[in-house]
Amino acid sequence: MQACELFRAGPKLKLRDADAGRTPLSASARPGNKHLAAADIKELDKDAARDLGQRIAMLQPMLFAERRRRLLLILQGTDTSGKDGAVKALFDYVNPMGLRPVAFKAPTEIEKSHDYLWRVHKEVPQAGEIAVFNRSHYEDVLITRVQGWIGTAECKRRYAQIRDFERMLAQTGTTIVKIFLHISKTEQKERLQERLDDPEKQWKFDPADLEQREKWDDYQRAYERAITETDADHAPWYIVPADSKPHRNIAVASILLETLQGMKLKWPAPNPELARVRIK
Repeated sequence: MQACELFRAGPKLKLRDADAGRTPLSASARPGNKHLAAADIKELDKDAARDLGQRIAMLQPMLFAERRRRLLLILQGTDTSGKDGAVKALFDYVNPMGLRPVAFKAPTEIEKSHDYLWRVHKEVPQAGEIAVFNRSHYEDVLITRVQGWIGTAECKRRYAQIRDFERMLAQTGTTIVKIFLHISKTEQKERLQERLDDPEKQWKFDPADLEQREKWDDYQRAYERAITETDADHAPWYIVPADSKPHRNIAVASILLETLQGMKLKWPAPNPELARVRIK
């Protein structure tokens, strides 16, 4: 079974902590590797993610050379779910000229003076480009809903607007991949504590993360509803178990690679007039 099929969000999505620890693509899932130590499995998984990244890097120049289609990768997840880590693992080998990561933080005063999709629309990929959103327009139906900044009616309107927005992108040449990095509450606790305890990682810690953690169940239900409301064949959602960082990287890379392969990318046809050109 391909990763896109394995991790595609179902119509009756239920986010369970137990599912966050699944590792179906890990070397540990192969019967012949049952005897291997955890450290060996981890190295095998890192090698697998590295190989997938290199295969992605081989296809990306074709997309860039075409200058016709675009790819938008959206990464969503709770704090510490590994959005930054996934981006780094995915694109270590990709030519940065055709890649643009975008991190959406709290909106600025200028951004708040526009509609909520304004700051997102201007960051979508250009022709030939891969854009990676670390968080996205989905924050406007997640934190806004959980914090009570918008009501039920407004949230429903935004679901419809997001569906229309993504449909327009797809119809004008953008391939959309949306991934929810699913970690358990226990794993988040460990990662937050690690940030606090490590002087080199403490800068990542934000006390506001603890406030959001207190509303864990509310956020899980908000994610379920947002994903269910906006999943579509032209803008699919994938639920990637992310308690294991190496497996998370394999899963995300597999989904992206399968998507690029499905685009059937080709080098632009040679210009026949250039056949007569000779360099002096």
